[in-house]
Amino acid sequence: MSDIALVYATFADEGEAERIGQAMVEARLTACVNLLGPCRSIYRWKGAVERGDEYRALFKTTPELARELADAIAAAHSYDLPVIEIWPVAPGDAVLDWVRAETR
Repeated sequence: MSDIALVYATFADEGEAERIGQAMVEARLTACVNLLGPCRSIYRWKGAVERGDEYRALFKTTPELARELADAIAAAHSYDLPVIEIWPVAPGDAVLDWVRAETR
């Protein structure tokens, strides 16, 4: 198991990314969310190739809270199928201590 988890998600627009990010920090499911800004996504959906602008966000949390955080993001998300990925990371000791102190 990693020391912390990064939860990566894309959102329909900046407002949704910020609203959900704020709610996850307030709920102490994440110590921090980095709103990474717009990106262009090209994907296959229901048999067609689609493209669209999305907003990326990266949430810092503990491995124990990662699945709960991902589920909470999905519940608040506007997409039928939000893509939410959990990435294990090994940060420095100071970051590890901060993430553990700021989450429940």
